[in-house]
Amino acid sequence: MPIPVDVDDLIARAREGQPRAVARLLSLVEDASPHLREIARTLTPYTGRARIIGLTGPPGAGKSTSTAMLLSALRAQGKRVAVLAIDPSSPFSGGALLGDRIRMGEHATDPGVFIRSMATRGHLGGLAWATPQSARVLDAVGFDVVLIETVGVGQSEVDVVQLADSTVVLLAPGMGDGVQAAKAGVLEIADIFVVNKADRDGADATIRELTDMLSASRREITGPSWRQPIVRTVASRGEGGDDVLDALARHHSWLLDTGELAGRRNERARAEVEAIALRQVQAEFAGLHGGEAVRLLGKRVADGELDPYAAADELVAGLRR
Repeated sequence: MPIPVDVDDLIARAREGQPRAVARLLSLVEDASPHLREIARTLTPYTGRARIIGLTGPPGAGKSTSTAMLLSALRAQGKRVAVLAIDPSSPFSGGALLGDRIRMGEHATDPGVFIRSMATRGHLGGLAWATPQSARVLDAVGFDVVLIETVGVGQSEVDVVQLADSTVVLLAPGMGDGVQAAKAGVLEIADIFVVNKADRDGADATIRELTDMLSASRREITGPSWRQPIVRTVASRGEGGDDVLDALARHHSWLLDTGELAGRRNERARAEVEAIALRQVQAEFAGLHGGEAVRLLGKRVADGELDPYAAADELVAGLRR
C-alpha cells in the first residue's frame, strides 16, 4: 500500500530549499509513484526557468571531474546548481553505483548544490528513464542550472540532446577512439567541445582533428548556424571552468537570439509526452489479462501459427475493447 504523501507540503518544503524534500520528490519520480500526476500538475507553473546543461562523451574523458569543476565555477557566480549523475545500474541491486557522488563529495555540504545519482535500470542512450521528469522537478523547485552527466557509453549516448538546452561533449587526448566516437554520432549533438586533460601529450593533435572535422561539417551547412567552440580544460586542477561557462553563456545568447531555445524546449516537451504515453501503453500491455494474452500470442508466433504483425494487431485490438 502506498505511503500517504502530502504533496502540497512536500513541494512547499522543496521550494524552500530543503534537500530532504527535494530528494523525496525525486524518489517519487523514480518509483513512478501514484502521486506523480499531482506533483507534475502542481509544479508545472514553476518550470521553464532553469538552464539544462548536458555533459557527455566517452568513458575516461573526465565527465565527473569536469562536472565538479563546473559546479565550483557556477557557485562562484552565485548560481544554485543541481546535478543528475546517471550511473550504470548495479547488476545485483539495480541501483546506481554512486561513483559520481563520491567524486563530487567536496560539494556535498554546500546548501546551494544538490547532487543525485540515478540508475539507468537498463535504459539505453546514456540517461535513466526518469531523467526528464527529475530535471523538471529540479527546475521547478528553484535551481538556476541543472547539470546532467550521462553514463559515458560513447557513440550511442545521444539522448541527452533531447533534454539539454546546451550539450557539452568531452574528449581527452590519448584515448584512441575518442574522436572516432564523435564521428559516429556525438559530433552532431555537441554545442561545445571540451578537450579535457589538455596538459597531456596529444592534446594539440586532438584539437586539430576536431577542428578539421568541424570545418568539413560546416561546409555542408547553409544559413546561420552555431559554430561549436573547442575549449581546453584540465578539470583535475580546476583549469578552464570559466572558459567553459563563457562558451555556454555565448551559446545561451545564441539560442535566445535565434529562437532555438524555444524550439528545443518544445521538442523536449513533445518527447516527454510521448515517452509517458508509451510507458502507459506498455503498462496496459503488461496488465492485459495479467500478461497472459502477450504470452499466448508469443507462443502462437513461435509455433508458426501467427505472424508477429498479426499478433501485435490482436494485442492492440484487445486494449481497445
